[in-house]
Amino acid sequence: MEKILMKGNEAIGAAAINAGCLYYYGYPITPQSELLEYMAVNLPKAGGVFLQSESELAGISMVYGTAATGKRVMTSSSSPGFSLMQEGLSYMASAGLPAVVVDISRGGPGLGRITPSQSDYFQATKGGGHGDYRLLVFAPASVQEMSSLTALAFELADKYRMPALILGDGIVAQMMEPVEIQETAVMNEAGEKDWAATGNANGKQHLVLSAPFTDPELITLNQNLSNKYRLIKEREPRIEEFMSDDAEILIVAYGIVSRFSKAAIRTLRAEKIKVGLIRPITLFPFPEKAIEKKSATAKAFLVVEMSEGQMIEDVRLAVNGKTPVYWFGGGGGKLTPPDMIIAKVKEIVNGSECK
Repeated sequence: MEKILMKGNEAIGAAAINAGCLYYYGYPITPQSELLEYMAVNLPKAGGVFLQSESELAGISMVYGTAATGKRVMTSSSSPGFSLMQEGLSYMASAGLPAVVVDISRGGPGLGRITPSQSDYFQATKGGGHGDYRLLVFAPASVQEMSSLTALAFELADKYRMPALILGDGIVAQMMEPVEIQETAVMNEAGEKDWAATGNANGKQHLVLSAPFTDPELITLNQNLSNKYRLIKEREPRIEEFMSDDAEILIVAYGIVSRFSKAAIRTLRAEKIKVGLIRPITLFPFPEKAIEKKSATAKAFLVVEMSEGQMIEDVRLAVNGKTPVYWFGGGGGKLTPPDMIIAKVKEIVNGSECK
């Protein structure tokens, strides 16, 4: 199949349309605005509906309404805008509504800067709104994965009836790489989603409920959600391993930072230092079992992330004290280039780094 040179933001849009998403509502904010612009131009050509909402709150509410009819729908934003969507996402999780949301992270807190960041990890993986709920969270490391993981996000959102999130960063979103847009089998959404609120043509009336609940109903809802999330943790973790089989030091990194880490690992391997990488592709479900397994053979873990230390908490929980876990990174748009990762690994090897 022919490859096309695209920005990461554009690759998400192309993959979404190819996956049968014909509805997009969003509000411009850097560094994801190219996605909104791509959908504005190309979605109407595919027979779809593009609407620039008056705010992120309005956008996620429109997503809620369209998702309730069983249609594939998407919105996108960057960190401050994604924050404004949290109440809507909590309601969608309650109602069991599938949709895809894109968050291209930028430096924070507050309005922050437009520089790339990974400081939305807590918000994305722990449920940024109220209540006991989760999102499926995918972390692309390339423009090709911006495409392929978008297609997967729509598939799994429908499968589990829940919102899915593409958590990218400003570098992968803005960079250009050759992309092969995968052919996706588009489901007959109205026919196959027998829960959808599509009218009363067949003598059946469907209601999409999110509130209010009686006490027994809300307890049952939370139990059902919890059971679903446990099933997802068993079935859906995805990772990439790089030179990890004999690694004495394992770097754990996702997104663009995993690519910086690979460059560092190649240099360190040339110097006979046994370093490898575990890259979480899904941040929820987090690949805790894969990391736990490696803790039996690795001498140390190094978590590298563009934040002040967020994913490190999940790595420490997975390792469970069996192996030292170190951290390197920084927030506010601070990058983690290969030479600095190399220096950090050498500190660990020489014993000069404290946990």
